[in-house]
Amino acid sequence: MTIKDCANNGRAAHRAVTMWPLWFTTLAIIAVCVVSYLSQPVLMTAASTASTTADRRVNTPYYDRASIEPYSTQPAVFWFGRVDNVSNYADGRIIYDDDELRLTFHVMDRRLWYDTSPTVAELTEWDAVTLYLSSDGNSGLTPGTNAYRFVAQLNHWQARDNYQAVYRGNGAAWIPAAIPFTTTTGWRADGLNNNQAARGWHVSFTIPFSSLGLAAPPAQGSIWGLAVVLHDRDDAAGTPIPDTVWPETMVGNVPASWGQLHFGLPASGATAGVPTDIATIRHGLAGATVSDAHVGGHTVCGSDHWPDYFPSWGEANYAGYGQINVQNQWDIADWPCFSKYFVTFPLAVSPPAGKTLLRATLVMHQFGSAWGDGVEPSYIQVLTVNEAWQEATITWNNAPLAGENLSGTWVEPVAFPGWPGIPHAWDVTRAFVDALAVGQPLRLALYSADGAYHSGRYFSASEAPDWNATARPTLYIVWGEPCGAAAVHCAYLPHIRR
Repeated sequence: MTIKDCANNGRAAHRAVTMWPLWFTTLAIIAVCVVSYLSQPVLMTAASTASTTADRRVNTPYYDRASIEPYSTQPAVFWFGRVDNVSNYADGRIIYDDDELRLTFHVMDRRLWYDTSPTVAELTEWDAVTLYLSSDGNSGLTPGTNAYRFVAQLNHWQARDNYQAVYRGNGAAWIPAAIPFTTTTGWRADGLNNNQAARGWHVSFTIPFSSLGLAAPPAQGSIWGLAVVLHDRDDAAGTPIPDTVWPETMVGNVPASWGQLHFGLPASGATAGVPTDIATIRHGLAGATVSDAHVGGHTVCGSDHWPDYFPSWGEANYAGYGQINVQNQWDIADWPCFSKYFVTFPLAVSPPAGKTLLRATLVMHQFGSAWGDGVEPSYIQVLTVNEAWQEATITWNNAPLAGENLSGTWVEPVAFPGWPGIPHAWDVTRAFVDALAVGQPLRLALYSADGAYHSGRYFSASEAPDWNATARPTLYIVWGEPCGAAAVHCAYLPHIRR
């Protein structure tokens, strides 16, 4: 069977099952008839195929320095903490290459303090980050010899040597270690150590694999233990402030309580084939309720909370809005513009008898974007969410943390293109299988690790009016006959990058 035959069969199946938009015919054909290097067969035996993951996992992508792609890879993103007058919040970014692991934490912090005469023992009594890693995974009740604790404190102009430290486990406790690594920090404020208004700071860790005794990066699929602690100081006296941790139940001396760092992105779970049945889940379609919300700065950079955003920005709720924004950037001064998106799809679906799951796809319609000098494409990541939330009460501060990041889609900046907007698709097959296996709705989040300014991307929400219902977030679940099944053959094409 040729690709043309595969496409014709797919269109016939589409007409037989449901009336879905013409543009999605092409999308579905690409999704189910083109095999990419990420595709792996997934049969609809959800209980046996559901992935086993930690409650908190970061799948960090590999960065090929030799790549000629201008935007070849974006770091994985995850988050934790709160934004208020006392608490801190952080976005974490992680990526690796052949030589080193790089982690950056952007911290929203109202007051910035550092030690002008630092000592190793007091590094965590000021604004600082402690990073825990273990190549033995997140297991064990004491830090083993492959477990490490890196500490980095904020500073001003001074050399970094006195503002960082590293420890290694000895099977029972942490001991100082001579392990080469580097850190850099930056900040956005009206000065340091002065009780003046600040927006926050960031710290980047660069850890050579050779410093950890490795001659090469870990193999794709390797799992390390990972945990992070934010330390905060808001006055000269050092009034005690509780640490903020990821994951929520981590204990620094107990690697079994940490999260997971997975090297490489997870397998898609999608497989190529000829579609025969397609389920469409969208708010208002066949009585479905698809709850969605964004949290953070909305599309107006949190203007209602200007000029002192800390007391109330993190508690803003935008229930009922028909448009949503996804936005992040490197400059922590602009965090009032940051915005995450959450959506929950009910899964009242039954796999057709004898059919294979080919792909589950989230489709969002973009109607605009932030605009300005230096605007760049935005890589929006899709992440799983393991906890329930309520649209009427969700805020930046109480929104769930990510379960794990899956993949991403490039979204260009655009002026208004007319309704329903420009469709963008995210492969969520893996998340769909996992959710179905445990009898839960499919809960997802969209966020980015963008660095450029003007990274906001605007999409229609479930509250889009009925005349524009096709623009609402939609989950397409495609079943069919896989390539290679009896009497089913599909041509193989190279990977197509959107």
